[in-house]
Amino acid sequence: MEDCLFCKIATGEMETDFVYSDDRLVVFKDINPQAPVHLLIVPKKHISNLNNLEKENNNLIGHIYQVAKQLAAEKNIAESGYRIVSNCNDDGGQSVYHIHFHLLGGRKLQWPPG
Repeated sequence: MEDCLFCKIATGEMETDFVYSDDRLVVFKDINPQAPVHLLIVPKKHISNLNNLEKENNNLIGHIYQVAKQLAAEKNIAESGYRIVSNCNDDGGQSVYHIHFHLLGGRKLQWPPG
């Protein structure tokens, strides 16, 4: 998508330091971290939000969770605990309309979150 911030980041059009990258997704630090570890996991394929997921995306979503698990271990938050969040639409807190997942940890996370 032409004006999508995360598409520009994923394609390298906007310079970003990636924590992780492969043929399907990129991971980078959130510019407004809400926890000591706050990473954004962003698919390279543009999908506007969770409501636009199709069955063909099931492998991608599984891959995202496997990468999140790996990164949680690398960042030493796997044992203490972490959270994976994906916001959907305005009332759900989505601000960039390209599906992405927040990996948060490194402190005691509160519930309910919002």
